[in-house]
Amino acid sequence: MKKHPAIATVEFQDIAVGLHTTDAMLKRAPIDLIKSGTISRGRFLTLIAGTTASVDESYHTGLTLGGDNVVDSVLLVDVHSVVHDAVFGKRTPCLPLATAIMETYTVSSNIRAAEMALKGTDVSLVEIRLGDSLLSGKGLSIYQGQLHEIESAIEIASNYLTARKIEFTNKIIASPHEGLVEQINFTTTFNKAKFLELEGEGNYLPGFEALSGRY
Repeated sequence: MKKHPAIATVEFQDIAVGLHTTDAMLKRAPIDLIKSGTISRGRFLTLIAGTTASVDESYHTGLTLGGDNVVDSVLLVDVHSVVHDAVFGKRTPCLPLATAIMETYTVSSNIRAAEMALKGTDVSLVEIRLGDSLLSGKGLSIYQGQLHEIESAIEIASNYLTARKIEFTNKIIASPHEGLVEQINFTTTFNKAKFLELEGEGNYLPGFEALSGRY
């Protein structure tokens, strides 16, 4: 269940500015500081949540004080419940359905694009990843649904990102391989992924036994 009616993010180019501005945002209005800290490319990301009025006030304080140091930001005053939960780390099962991947240069733009896609189409959101150390500061979201809905969702998101002049890459997989579905279900982070020994795929490399541990 959605706990907060509004969420916002502010991405700063410099860590010192990010810490200083986040302090001012917290002092400006009674909000929840969900997360803040360094992300890749030496940036600083702050994620806040709370009532619409409080988040709006703190968010605009961040933009004003951060000034030109703000790389990107987003304010969602009536955040979609699925986006809300995904931002808090919830993942939904990956199924053998048409799948879309949206990769954006900034975290904030990905969150906004995801909300627009979900409010405008009948798709599910598998996950949103927010600039973690293996993403080089990027945002990543994965969607599933019927192919025509997936195509519409990506069109909505792409149009928004293009208008904002945000760098992005997207791909649609009409019918994902069962191995990929299983891997996405487990994780999309390489160093946490598990080895999948797929039936009939051939597990041998020259000079080695099967990669399942027999070497």
